[in-house]
Amino acid sequence: MSELLNIKTLGQLKKTSYKSRSVKEELRANLITQLKNKSEGFEGIIGYEDTVIPDLHTAILSRHNTLLLGLRGQAKTRIARLLVSLLDEYVPYIEGSELYDDPLAPISWFGRNEIATKGDDTPIAWVHRSDRYTEKLATPDVTVADLIGDVDPIKAATLKLTYADERVIHFGLIPRAHRGIFVINELPDLQARIQVSLFNILQEKDIQIRGFKLRLPLDIQFVFTANPEDYTNRGSIVTPLKDRIESQILTHYPRTLDISRRITQQEANLTADQIANVESDGLVKDLVEQIAFEARDSEYIDKKSGVSARLTISAYENLISNAERRMLINGEKNTFVRISDFLGVIPAITGKIELVYEGELEGPAKVANILVGKAIKTMMLQFFPDPEKAKKSKKGNPYTEIVSWFSEGNTLELIDDLSLPEYKKALNSVTGLKELVKQFHPRLAENQQLLLMEFVLHGLAEFSQLNKGFLNKGFTFADMFDSLFNLQADDEDLEDDRY
Repeated sequence: MSELLNIKTLGQLKKTSYKSRSVKEELRANLITQLKNKSEGFEGIIGYEDTVIPDLHTAILSRHNTLLLGLRGQAKTRIARLLVSLLDEYVPYIEGSELYDDPLAPISWFGRNEIATKGDDTPIAWVHRSDRYTEKLATPDVTVADLIGDVDPIKAATLKLTYADERVIHFGLIPRAHRGIFVINELPDLQARIQVSLFNILQEKDIQIRGFKLRLPLDIQFVFTANPEDYTNRGSIVTPLKDRIESQILTHYPRTLDISRRITQQEANLTADQIANVESDGLVKDLVEQIAFEARDSEYIDKKSGVSARLTISAYENLISNAERRMLINGEKNTFVRISDFLGVIPAITGKIELVYEGELEGPAKVANILVGKAIKTMMLQFFPDPEKAKKSKKGNPYTEIVSWFSEGNTLELIDDLSLPEYKKALNSVTGLKELVKQFHPRLAENQQLLLMEFVLHGLAEFSQLNKGFLNKGFTFADMFDSLFNLQADDEDLEDDRY
């Protein structure tokens, strides 16, 4: 390749073994090499190894234009951008050509004229694959001129040309993407009349600009992304256009907690200090992912809208930052994430869920708290016995001592700004709590032990064994039965709740 880059004229290029090939052939050939070498490809895309990626490989081998169809936050745009890695690293073009004309097959007036006048002395340059990618977000204000092109009266006046001359055309984004990849994001948002302008490009490989009889055999790999039609009320993909897009590939959300967790850990934007000073146990990482799984099944959330993977990424970042804030306030050198830190993830949830009518009645903050509670309840069963079954068991209830401590009139407040000694003292004051954790998880570091002790309290509250009240800066735990006679006090607590 380094030798090729030294070639500066068409004559020199002809003496080499270089042969022109279309973008689709380029992608296909490089993918074949990648598959034969068993290379990974599509780095950073997790959870699609057995679903989306094989379908994408098939589409590329078939030389198809592709539509990636799926809900928000399913890595559609990232997949499209990674296609660039399957292009040749460098390809030659006629120097000065705005359409990156192939020296061996020019399509523009400029390219043809350069070769006609200069012959083998035609200067050529080399374009890197990163410059052969064009992306456009479909918005209602996009015009045919933006995508295809239009007559430029200033160019006509400057060059003293008539409007019948091909040179007065100002080309849009699509012709300028010649010999590259062109991506239109959120295709349904493109007005129907604009979608119609793409028909000829996809099928006949030519463009129509006003009155010009112009046939440009454009060489483009098209990739479109869209949400399912039943999700958006803003528009849809017109049927003839959909018919011209050869492959439609369905994307999906992570199907397991482990895959979801790997995505979050890969994408979370944490500082070096946060990574070094804030310990994050596997339990809290899984709880963050479980919130998204609960949201996708929630009766309060619009399933057609979806719950983006960005929810868990933002929630995890907030979780770490909430713990870091407490560490800084208390002048500590390091800390670990607590369950009470999940108060900090509420803002990350409320902005990323679309509520149905029932959810609107509850309010986004309350729905977010419900989701966190359901996640805790689900995860509780993976770490400890089911409190409901344990209550009815004849073998003895491991939670009896804890519940009895609260039934004696004791309460526990866990404020999110508690220093480590205060936090430890508060949890150790609950009779039987530490012993329960040791019974089921005997080999834990102290931080993990404290985390699980708090987790048990939240879990028992979700199973209605304890009452959990929301304070302005944390939680309060009390006896469930006693709380029935203090509804007024509970209401006041809810009014003080910052969410």
